[in-house]
Amino acid sequence: MTLPINAPLVCPVTVGRGTHIHALHDIVDDVEHGNGALVLIAAEAGMGKSRLVAETTSYAGSPEFVVLEGHCYETDRTLPYAPMVDLFERLPAAQLAQQASAHLGPLAGDLTKLVPDLASRLEAAPAPALDAEQEKHRLFHSLAKFFTSVGEGHPLLLIMEDLHWSDDTSLEFLLYVARRIGRQAILLLATYRSDEAHEGFARFLATVDRERLGSELRLEPLSRSDTDVMLRSLLGPERPIPPGLLDAVHTLTEGNPFYIEEVLRSLTTGHDTLSALAREPGRWPVPRSLQDAVQRRTSRLSPAGRRIVQLAAVAGRRFDLALLQALATIDESQLWEVLRELLAEQLVVQTSPDQFAFRHALTQEAVYGELLAPERRSLHRRVAEVMERMYAEPTDRHLVDLADHFYRGGIWEKALEYAQRLGDRAQALYTPRAAALCFTRAIEAAERLGRAPPESLHRARGRAYEALGDLEAARSDYEESLSVGREAGDQRAVWQALIDLGFLWAARDYGQAGEYFRSALDLARELGHPDAIAESLNRVGNWYVNVEQPHEGITYHKEALAMFERLGDRRGVASTLDLLAMASAGRGDAWDTWDYGRKAAALFRELDDRQGLSSILATMSLCTGSYEADTAPPAPVALPEAVPYAEESLAIARDIGWRAGESYALAELAMCLGAAGHYARALEAAQRSLEVAREIDHRQWMTQARCALGALHLDLLAFPAARQHLEEALALAGEIGSSLFLREVSAFLARTCIAMRDLSRADTLIGEALGADMAATLFQRMLACARAEHALARGDATQALHILDHLLAAGPSAHPAEPIPRLLKLRGEALTSARRLDDAEDTLRHARDAALAQGARPLLWRIHLALGNVYRLQRHRPEAEAELSASRAIVNDLAADLPHRALRDQFLQRATALFPRLRPTSTRVAAKQAFGGLTEREREIAALIARGSTNRAIADELFLSARTVEAHVANIMSKLGHSRRAEIAAWVVERGIEPPDI
Repeated sequence: MTLPINAPLVCPVTVGRGTHIHALHDIVDDVEHGNGALVLIAAEAGMGKSRLVAETTSYAGSPEFVVLEGHCYETDRTLPYAPMVDLFERLPAAQLAQQASAHLGPLAGDLTKLVPDLASRLEAAPAPALDAEQEKHRLFHSLAKFFTSVGEGHPLLLIMEDLHWSDDTSLEFLLYVARRIGRQAILLLATYRSDEAHEGFARFLATVDRERLGSELRLEPLSRSDTDVMLRSLLGPERPIPPGLLDAVHTLTEGNPFYIEEVLRSLTTGHDTLSALAREPGRWPVPRSLQDAVQRRTSRLSPAGRRIVQLAAVAGRRFDLALLQALATIDESQLWEVLRELLAEQLVVQTSPDQFAFRHALTQEAVYGELLAPERRSLHRRVAEVMERMYAEPTDRHLVDLADHFYRGGIWEKALEYAQRLGDRAQALYTPRAAALCFTRAIEAAERLGRAPPESLHRARGRAYEALGDLEAARSDYEESLSVGREAGDQRAVWQALIDLGFLWAARDYGQAGEYFRSALDLARELGHPDAIAESLNRVGNWYVNVEQPHEGITYHKEALAMFERLGDRRGVASTLDLLAMASAGRGDAWDTWDYGRKAAALFRELDDRQGLSSILATMSLCTGSYEADTAPPAPVALPEAVPYAEESLAIARDIGWRAGESYALAELAMCLGAAGHYARALEAAQRSLEVAREIDHRQWMTQARCALGALHLDLLAFPAARQHLEEALALAGEIGSSLFLREVSAFLARTCIAMRDLSRADTLIGEALGADMAATLFQRMLACARAEHALARGDATQALHILDHLLAAGPSAHPAEPIPRLLKLRGEALTSARRLDDAEDTLRHARDAALAQGARPLLWRIHLALGNVYRLQRHRPEAEAELSASRAIVNDLAADLPHRALRDQFLQRATALFPRLRPTSTRVAAKQAFGGLTEREREIAALIARGSTNRAIADELFLSARTVEAHVANIMSKLGHSRRAEIAAWVVERGIEPPDI
């Protein structure tokens, strides 16, 4: 009895995947109830990913789910939106046009960027052209809107197969969708090869994991028992499994379902031969690799079949009937006869009436591998020439294929032309990885032709590398662009290269960056180009800010702003306002930072400049009492109000794939969250900021992230850890030559050394970083504040008061001065040390009110503690116990937010050690401590607030004056660390306090 070779040999049941199938069924049911999901199916080639997709599709069923499916192919790494293009090409054009018009309205024209043939079927006018990044995000919006509405009330199953071959922009879009489907009936089901994840796809997976956007089902090889089930299903009940065959097949295939099918498919003999082979597995003719299996199949083909399958393998994983016919130079009937032969051998499958594909990518690779290198080159040339004749106006997909075939065929003139076109297209759609590959091929093609590649190619590739975080490769290209521009006498190109190099070096070496920016400004003035002059002024101005000379920087920025305004360049105006906000923050002027920031943010929103918007929102978080800004007068913005700015900045940076912006936003978010007492989120943000900065080798943001981690650990009283982070940050700041970071890090490190009683090291740090300066910039203020702490630690209250009074009087802005609670707290401690207790009490009460208004809870517990010590020295025991109790309550709340037990226990232990020991408290005082330090009267008033009573109503009910009630309410808010009556009401409900029975 013989194995029916010409019949399809596909296992009729899905084996060994029951758990995965049940999980997918549960997810489908959940999605049907409006809970969207992203599910990734991961495995090596041949493990059954597509089979699980088919099972899921069958379970979802029609008409319950609308099913849309797109595939990626190996060459698609350089084709933007490849799986979406494939998905739309699978839909009838008339149906796609009708759905686009119905669901997108005037936005339907955006789809023509991916499917140009739609233009003739749509009435929607093309949208006005934007720059590349804005175009990308508008297209993201339109695509997402299409997918979320195409179901027309039905749930949607959106399938993306072989995502490991996807271009980066498609991966970015899928993240965009995944973030938005949580409350929609959409299942995004994607497959990928776990052993072929390129760098861009690895980042996609890391983002999915980090943001918890989806779940992953990982397929492992079949067990021996599963292989047994599969063999019996393939061979049928009438063919018993010979002894030894199971072990031979399982060992040979290592439990890969596709290999099992291929191995059995290659057998041409009957039961007796199977038995003999089972007895002598060493002589088994079934090959040990798929290459051998494919060779056996191709050997059974006719000469015409072998010729056609080789042409098809060179053409690609999938191929058009028309292309194959043109390549083979045979009539259609002959071609169909050969294709039936290939179908019978299960080498290819038919995917549409006019299109075929190899059954598996490995099959195509195996056939392609049989060809000698000269054969491949010759066939690639032939495919390229035929395709160029066939597609006079190539689509994006044809452009990818043409570029690839001309390159592999060594036709360098055409390879240069198509690679450059494709690179420009990829860069316009903000797909830097694809762009870098295309420009690399274009440069190689030019060199093969004996030509010097134009500087524009090096500049374009340099920008792609910079966007990817490959700074060394970008530097090499920018330097080459500079060299070529100089040799050609193209001064504008030289200016652009100088600007590009300055930007690049700003992440690593400020000294080098400054030289490039100043050279660019000199050249721009020589050229007399106003736009170049204004841009250069901004670059030099920002350089001054980054070397801690913000006043000089502001002068350059204001000159640039005037030029951009005269030119009517709104984008230039917005960018300059952004830089002015940063410069104002650098000199400690929170009001100007806030004013410039709001104007810039509004303009960036109008321009849909999301990168600019992300940048300014992160800068605006510096306007309040974050770790970096707590020594300068704040703008009238509390920390809880500033945190959303940093959060939006981060969300935008991630959405557009701006890695440097993501690291910056994370660091600023950590500084704000930590100052507000949200330690768990702050630590996570700071650590992630460091990871991103390391991934892209951005030393500036590595320094900032280390600084944030150091500031957080200092706040948590984890002094050795803080010192380690800050010492590393100081070394990095020295490497990049940034005075700004040197001063910022030195201030935090000096405070840490003071806490560890290493006063000598603290004095050295302050002296080297500050010199004789006092308060000209934000970070000079930080250092001066550290100097005051140093004086206090030495017992020199007089010097500490002199420094602090100067800082409090030296606000940089003409705006109304807001209280600075950290400086007031230190001043109160200095007054306490000088035994000026009444002045200390007044100062610390002022500090307490200011910290409460800012939402600075870590600072607030320290102020309560300092005020409690003053009351203790004044022998005002009730007030002292109330303040100390309020301090302990905040410490306990803050500790509860810490994710790691060791860090939490250490914080509580070291904080507790700071509290003075008082005699045992009375029952009444103990009751106060149990309720956040509130007296019995204060608890009564809090309960009435929870009932909704106004101050006047409370005064009437308790027979008190309105002023007395107001004072009690202020004390309640201070002790509980709340700033709103609603928060007091929630606390009352939580503690179960009842209103007084009057």
